[in-house]
Amino acid sequence: MKIDLSRLVTESRNPASAEIDTLSTIEMLQVINQEDQKVAIAVQAVLPQIAQTVDAITAAFANGGRLIYMGAGTSGRLGILDASECPPTYGTHPDMVIGLIAGGHQAILKAVENAEDNAQMGQDDLKTLNLTQHDVVVGIAASGRTPYVLGGLEYAKSVGATTASIACNPACAMAEAADIAILPVVGAEVVTGSSRMKAGTAQKLVLNMLTSGAMIRSGKVFGNLMVDVEATNAKLIQRQTNIVVEATGATKEQAEKALEACERHCKTAILMILADLDAEQAKSRLTEHNGFIRAALNNN
Repeated sequence: MKIDLSRLVTESRNPASAEIDTLSTIEMLQVINQEDQKVAIAVQAVLPQIAQTVDAITAAFANGGRLIYMGAGTSGRLGILDASECPPTYGTHPDMVIGLIAGGHQAILKAVENAEDNAQMGQDDLKTLNLTQHDVVVGIAASGRTPYVLGGLEYAKSVGATTASIACNPACAMAEAADIAILPVVGAEVVTGSSRMKAGTAQKLVLNMLTSGAMIRSGKVFGNLMVDVEATNAKLIQRQTNIVVEATGATKEQAEKALEACERHCKTAILMILADLDAEQAKSRLTEHNGFIRAALNNN
């Protein structure tokens, strides 16, 4: 696919940084910082589309579906980063949120030549995952025209999966190809065409919202506490104790006792203390209410 890069916002020159190579270090950083401040405003403008996508992902999770990110280069790496952080943070199965990158795992650390230009590879990667209509596929590309992602979106729509795109150029091919178009237009980069900067930051902010929002809507947060966190290291073991203490007002000793009784499952420990239940009773009630602590407490 040939395209005039000069027509893309993400490839345009930024007058604010036109002489950045002549500035002092602090002046250079001030320019970068001032440009970065525009990113959150650009994301704010597309909150309705982000919310629509969060609701679609939440519905997919409830029906046994998955969230699948697709991207190339920086965009692909950001998707993989977001996906990889869901299991330890929210206790999800590794297959619930998946990140795909053009060129496969080797492309995470090193660019794979021409991989992003292969639309068939995008389709094939989704076929390997046995994509179904219950899944949500989110394409990520600053340019909004990456063939690998477009190929994936086309295939996803053909099987009935919900599709969304995250791009930083308006009226792009990915926006037209997806059911939901998330377009935080951050403007020209400080270093021309270096979309790992403002565009990458915008993408990261959106991805944070997609998974965090869907996990909150799925009952994996109580108040603002990550109550499905897995204890995979000493820090997280301590965090579990702190979460139970914060959620219940119990002492650390009481929290530890409850956690030990339920194999260190925060939700169960919290419900045990708040509803005065034993571990089996709390587990049963949580299952009955699909893991939502508030519903389990009301027990309606």
